[in-house]
Amino acid sequence: MSLKQYLADRIGYIALYLLQTALILLVVELDLLGQHAALGFDNVLYVAILTVVGLLVFLTVDYVRNRPFYRQLSGLLEQSSDIDDALRLQDAATREQQAVRAFVMAQYGRYIERLEQFKQQQQLHQTFVRQWVHQMKTPVSVIDLLAQQAEGAGKEETAALVASMQEENEKLAHGLDMMLHTARIEKFELDLHVKRVELIGAIRGVINEHKKACIRYRIFPKIEAGADELWAETDEKWIGFVLNQLITNAIKYSKPKEGAKTLLVTAEEGGGLCRIVVKDEGIGIAEQDLPRIFQPFFTGENGRRVAESTGMGLYLAQQVCGRLGHRLEASSTLGVGTEMTLTIAQQAGIHRFG
Repeated sequence: MSLKQYLADRIGYIALYLLQTALILLVVELDLLGQHAALGFDNVLYVAILTVVGLLVFLTVDYVRNRPFYRQLSGLLEQSSDIDDALRLQDAATREQQAVRAFVMAQYGRYIERLEQFKQQQQLHQTFVRQWVHQMKTPVSVIDLLAQQAEGAGKEETAALVASMQEENEKLAHGLDMMLHTARIEKFELDLHVKRVELIGAIRGVINEHKKACIRYRIFPKIEAGADELWAETDEKWIGFVLNQLITNAIKYSKPKEGAKTLLVTAEEGGGLCRIVVKDEGIGIAEQDLPRIFQPFFTGENGRRVAESTGMGLYLAQQVCGRLGHRLEASSTLGVGTEMTLTIAQQAGIHRFG
């Protein structure tokens, strides 16, 4: 900032100062006239010179004191090409300048924080894409191999091979659905429509989608509810995704166990809340792994036993529940089974648990 710009910003203060001085002289002159006396031109000129000189000295000293900050700010505005240049803003002489510098530093900190969050999201997305592509290659290779085996197989063998193809195709469909929802969750607010949703029907629809897998692995699903219908405010598509993930996990981690297994889904309401509990009789989750199951890419000990574990399903389900204002909790006993509890407010569901 040049001296000319500095004075231009303070022209109002200068004019007010000179006007105040003129008014003081006028009052003194009027008082002296009542006493049949006068200031005289020389006295008025002397006071005016002292006033102007004092004002010029003050403005000069103030400009010199503030000039380092002004020069630094002007240099940053003209030459800065990096956000880190904000850290070079020093030499604040006044409280106003210190407040400006503190504001710039605060904004810089928020920018860096958001930049780190964005980098983490990008790394998370890239890692998931690489893992997803790797996992999708396995079902594709298996389907290709089964198709080759089916060419010269008999009728019974062909039926078994087709069933295996369907199983691999389900893995592909689940993986594609996971990728689709991973992309959508980044713009969650653009894909959100909250309304009253009938939860019993949603649960039944998800279970029907997995009936072939349940038959294949001798899993017997059962729904228990206190009423024929259970309503709550949520997004129908996203709550379907969460329920699908819970049912899929229950089937995935139940199939390694031998014999018949029960998949129990209970739904109840009370206190303005709906609670959906998905309980399986699968391999369960190790106690030390339980606190980390909602972290991205964490598979724990179960990831070594179930090859298709990605560690992203429960993470995405938790993210969706958090944004919908719902609550998702887990409890499990290793070797006995896992219980997932989804809690939804019947009214004003969004931000209910935020």
